Amino acid sequence: MNILVCMKQVPDTTEIKIDPVKNTLIREGVPSIVNPFDGYALEAAARIKDTNPDTKIVVLSMGPEQAKTALKECLSIAADQAYLVTDRAFGGSDTLATSYILSHSVKAIEEKEGHFDLIFCGKQAIDGDTAQVGPEIAEHLGYPQITYGLEAELEDDKIKVKKEVEEGIQIIKSSLPCVVTFTKPSWDPRYPTIKRKMAANRAEIPNITAKELQEIDLTCAGLKGSPTKVKKTFVPPRKSGGIKIEEETGAESARKLFSLMSDAGLV
Repeated sequence: MNILVCMKQVPDTTEIKIDPVKNTLIREGVPSIVNPFDGYALEAAARIKDTNPDTKIVVLSMGPEQAKTALKECLSIAADQAYLVTDRAFGGSDTLATSYILSHSVKAIEEKEGHFDLIFCGKQAIDGDTAQVGPEIAEHLGYPQITYGLEAELEDDKIKVKKEVEEGIQIIKSSLPCVVTFTKPSWDPRYPTIKRKMAANRAEIPNITAKELQEIDLTCAGLKGSPTKVKKTFVPPRKSGGIKIEEETGAESARKLFSLMSDAGLV
């Protein structure tokens, strides 16, 4: 059993601040982390490996060299091998171009690691919130897909996934290979061990560049292959404080609220 986990290194959104004058993000000094939803995908793969010890977990990311820090974190938790897709020709890729590049990268890695039975992704990245890359990878590869997964387990020659829906939980089975995207489950991912951390620090992570992707069409990658264009980035204006009504009883508060709304012409 081979499982590929797609991971993205993202800025820690809890540390991002806004420039009050320019209304732009202040990125300086903001730490980068493994996208939390991708962490859930890695944990889901690790849980399958817990019950199927012959499983191999490979983690893949696309980005600059600094993304290897996040890949090594994945190695320290559960992954057995890691690859970084990096090339100037890929810079500026939107979700469509990114998924196209990653789908070709999957095929290149399979030549070294063997065929992947499962591809796990986080449902979305916290710096973009598009939830598009995982499903698009499935479309490029022609694989079935299950989104908003909470848990996954093998059952015979199929994958059984608990899927989050508005009404509750659905149980879906799919043949392999299959792409599954994961949302936040009820459990937390495991922590790295000291032994795995030491091994991850020594690990050599191969780069995958455009040269290794022989069949890729570079007009479908980078800015040229990205139909999405960002016209403007801005911070929504802050709303002024409201009025707090604190009368002695609920009935008096309701009358006060009605009076205020009536005077404002709202009722």
